[in-house]
Amino acid sequence: MPATDPIADFLTRIRNAVKARKKYVDIPSSKMKVSLAEILRTQSFIRDYNIIEDNKQNLLRIHLKYVGGTPSIAGMKRISTPGLKVYVGKDEIPRVLNGLGISILSTPKGLLTNKQAKRELVGGEVVCQVW
Repeated sequence: MPATDPIADFLTRIRNAVKARKKYVDIPSSKMKVSLAEILRTQSFIRDYNIIEDNKQNLLRIHLKYVGGTPSIAGMKRISTPGLKVYVGKDEIPRVLNGLGISILSTPKGLLTNKQAKRELVGGEVVCQVW
C-alpha cells in the first residue's frame, strides 16, 4: 500500500527500528530517500546503506549505528508535510539542539544540511530534523 507521505514513513521506519534495536531496516527506495540516507551516513547517524535490486520494488537497506549500545539517532522529526510546507530563507535556517543535530533542507542545489545550506547561501524547504 503506498504511503501518502513517503518521507514521514521513511523517518518512522528508522525511528521504530532504532527503538527495537534492529541492525538494519528495509525501506522502499526512491531518489529522495537515497539522498536522505546519504546525508545521514555522512553525518554519522547511520553506519551505511545499500540498494537491494528487486524485480518489483527496489529496497533501501539502512544499517543502523550504535555506540556502546546507545543509538546514534536520538530522535527524528518531520517538519514539512504534504499539507503544510515550511520554507526558510538563507538567513532563517533553523539550528537543532544548539548545533548537536541537523536540519535537512531541500534546496535548488539538492538536499543539504543546515550547515551546508548556510555555507552555500541558499534557503529551501525544511524536510526534517535529526538529533
